[in-house]
Amino acid sequence: MGFARTCSVALVGVEGVVVEVQADLEPGVAAFTLVGLPDKSLTESRDRVRAAVVNSGAEWPQKKLTVGLSPASVPKGGSGFDLAVACAVLGAAERIDPRVLADIVMIGELGLDGRVRPVRGVLPAVLAAADAGYEQVVVPECTAAEAALVPGVSVLGVRSLRQLIAVLTDEPVPLEEPDETGRPDPMLAGLCVPGTGVGTGLGVGGAMDDAHALDLADVVGQTSARTAVEVAAAGAHHLFLQGPPGAGKTMLAERLPAILPRLTREDSLEVTAVHSVAGMLPPGKPLVDIAPYCAPHHSATMQSLVGGGQGLARPGAVSLAHRGVLFLDEAPEFSTQVLDSLRQPLESGHVVIARSAGVVRLPAKFLMVLAANPCPCGRHTLLGDGCECPSSVIRRYQARLSGPLLDRVDLKVEVEAVTRSELAGYGTPGESTRTVADRVRAARERAAARLSGTGWRTNSEVPGHALRTRWPAAPGALDAAELDLERGFLTARGLDRVLRVAWTVADLAGHDRPSAQDVALALQLRTGIARGVPMAIEPIGALR
Repeated sequence: MGFARTCSVALVGVEGVVVEVQADLEPGVAAFTLVGLPDKSLTESRDRVRAAVVNSGAEWPQKKLTVGLSPASVPKGGSGFDLAVACAVLGAAERIDPRVLADIVMIGELGLDGRVRPVRGVLPAVLAAADAGYEQVVVPECTAAEAALVPGVSVLGVRSLRQLIAVLTDEPVPLEEPDETGRPDPMLAGLCVPGTGVGTGLGVGGAMDDAHALDLADVVGQTSARTAVEVAAAGAHHLFLQGPPGAGKTMLAERLPAILPRLTREDSLEVTAVHSVAGMLPPGKPLVDIAPYCAPHHSATMQSLVGGGQGLARPGAVSLAHRGVLFLDEAPEFSTQVLDSLRQPLESGHVVIARSAGVVRLPAKFLMVLAANPCPCGRHTLLGDGCECPSSVIRRYQARLSGPLLDRVDLKVEVEAVTRSELAGYGTPGESTRTVADRVRAARERAAARLSGTGWRTNSEVPGHALRTRWPAAPGALDAAELDLERGFLTARGLDRVLRVAWTVADLAGHDRPSAQDVALALQLRTGIARGVPMAIEPIGALR
């Protein structure tokens, strides 16, 4: 009787569980049994593994073979177990020393010819292996750079099963013939899910190079909206842009990720793990270090927005926008149920999805930008009263965005139609993305220094009680906001959010704490009611 074991990783959402792959050979009629709660794609690995082993020059054992995946209670799916199953079988057949396999984690799909093909979710799988104490990982060659992002783990990238056998048995490693030059590498096909290209609106905000990056200076006019975008980026506040078609709402939202600070190392690993599981990690770019940008179509279902699917839930748009921007253009056209499903992640920063196969927790800490027309025809606020929509239709259209959802939005700005003189370039040109990004970065650094040691990093994360007690505003600065609370214009949550925005405005202006003017601008940005203050933020020393 022969026995061998090695390890692989089962992904549950974006978290991994180390699975021990055991192979047992017994005398009897040749058969291959796979146990341990596998799904259909994993059950099919029996045929893939047998063909790959034979085509790699190894002998397939003609005995009763049982492969077990432990723990058996964890659902397992995908083709990433192929490499571990093949090596466990060869270890039980004594082609490979079983002692060498015991402490190695193997991830990869096998082709019928023995080539090792890449799979999605390599980064979270290696992170799980490292957390479990494993120090050696074998992955497909084209995903070795992604696996190497995890510190303290020795990564071996292999292109074929015969190469791995040679490495584990101290034999000369055979050279694999490279693919024809100029043709796409078929090995990269396993890294992407069909339909997740650029046209879906799901991707990394900085995927374009600097020469083709979207510049905020391209937006004509819109002083109020530009200020709101800057405040949103500096404090990670949610934003609602309302205005007629063609005013620049989408242009502003598309340029928002470029003024956000680059992701920290920890945030980059979180974002990369989500994109790797979703099959959206760009080939040749193993680490996502810039804020992602996700803009789903208004026909998106709840499963595509918050996550779901058959079996264990997969990441949705809110998770793909983690640490980045989620832009919902034509927000009233989204289903009311879909929009209201955003309430929980907006508050908690994650999504918990329960299915019969298990419960999945997905990260979803994003900056939400809503864009909407004032009415179905879009001309309700234009000069000349060109709107022909009945008042009841306008009310019904605007009511599709529920009050509880809008109450979680910190900034609400009316985007005015662009005038002829602005298009002709007679006015003062707007600031570039680089200039605004520098101010945003400086404001983030001020907030991070103030919040050091608290676990919070941006003003939008700080509870209202902490803002009122530990970091109070200037005396009398909140009088106007408290008066709006008494009149019913603000809820208690709304007052806290006004105070958070006021701190962001103060950070951008370089103030030690919010003044009455900072709070007035925050109220103006939240309610849309003029408070007699300019919509532009003047940093200290700007006029010197």
